[in-house]
Amino acid sequence: MGKKENVVVGLDIGTTKTCTIVGEVKESGLDIIGVGSHPSEGLRKGVVVNIENTVESIKRAAEEAERISGCEIRSVYVGIAGGHIRGQNSLGIVAVKGREVNEDDVERAIDAAKAIAIPIDRQILHTLPQYYVVDEQDGIRDPVGMSGVRLEAKVHIVTGAVTSIQNVVKSVNRVGLDINEIVLEQIASSEAVLSDDEKDLGVALIDIGGGTTDIAIFSEGSIKHTAILPVGGNYVTSDIATGLRTPMAEAEKIKIRYGCAYLPMIPKDEAIEVPSVGGREPREVSRQILGRIIEPRMEEILMMAYKEITKSGCEDILAAGVVLTGGTSILEGVPELAEQIFNMPVRRGCPIGIGGLTDVVNSPLYATGVGLVVYGSRNIAREKLSRAEGNFISRMFKRLKQWILEFF
Repeated sequence: MGKKENVVVGLDIGTTKTCTIVGEVKESGLDIIGVGSHPSEGLRKGVVVNIENTVESIKRAAEEAERISGCEIRSVYVGIAGGHIRGQNSLGIVAVKGREVNEDDVERAIDAAKAIAIPIDRQILHTLPQYYVVDEQDGIRDPVGMSGVRLEAKVHIVTGAVTSIQNVVKSVNRVGLDINEIVLEQIASSEAVLSDDEKDLGVALIDIGGGTTDIAIFSEGSIKHTAILPVGGNYVTSDIATGLRTPMAEAEKIKIRYGCAYLPMIPKDEAIEVPSVGGREPREVSRQILGRIIEPRMEEILMMAYKEITKSGCEDILAAGVVLTGGTSILEGVPELAEQIFNMPVRRGCPIGIGGLTDVVNSPLYATGVGLVVYGSRNIAREKLSRAEGNFISRMFKRLKQWILEFF
């Protein structure tokens, strides 16, 4: 295995599948050079419940990605979800020291916003700036250089249960991988599937996975609300298995192949073959019956998401509508059903703005994995910029020193 420069790896440990995406940062942009996927058996509703099974899934997915990319994976950006995640908004206020806002003032304001009462069994995952207020001028995205005496920072803070985070860290470390950062899954997905225009106008991202449905609301270019609902596509599979009296594995295949969440889209005379349990003969069932099982459950999941958006008070700022992503959003008829429930434009979200193996990852299934790579690549760009700035400043000091020595 070779070691390549500027390689970023995203690890999406989901309830249904574990996915590893390898990206290479080039001057022309970000290329996906490796993809590995393996079924997950050690998670329930986004939370690790069996470390051995989780380690095995991560190992298999990482090995496949290494084989395709031809490079060794050392460290990863890891996605996290689960019912233990909480998001809240906070405000930090500081006095501006030199009557002109600088980077230190911004950091102090963000630190002040982070100084909230957090239970001992929880830790902060993200502190995401929303906007700043200088004196009484609000809605400022970058206050550095502005004149004022008082700076306020409005931030969105995401916290998670320490034990659940530690189990994820332990599982990844046992495979022999280092963790660059743990990233909330819907924040990662938003990096891959949302455009800057949508974030500015106001958009709700709903990532419907196997065990959880993750929500992130953006407006005016920043995040306004996050939430995780403990429901997902596995409930649909379970309903199909019960309703059609077929094994869970077969129910999953039927859902993927024939499933439709919107009854008006299903032809009335279409039939499907359903395997039976206990060695009995397969049966023919109308596809309409399958639709009558799937539609109520998908409607329930989408209604829960709609109620969460309404509860957050953000339903009136979603000018760009709703973007659905995650494996369950691939199901036929989901966007059409969502449009009926939300009464606004709805589209499926697939990764955008990447090169390389685009034909492989061009699916909502890979939104979180690709998003983690995009998130990591932006961190690399920021580090390079800060190093370049540091080198420029050090060169300036050297020249100044030489000039002083020559002059005196």
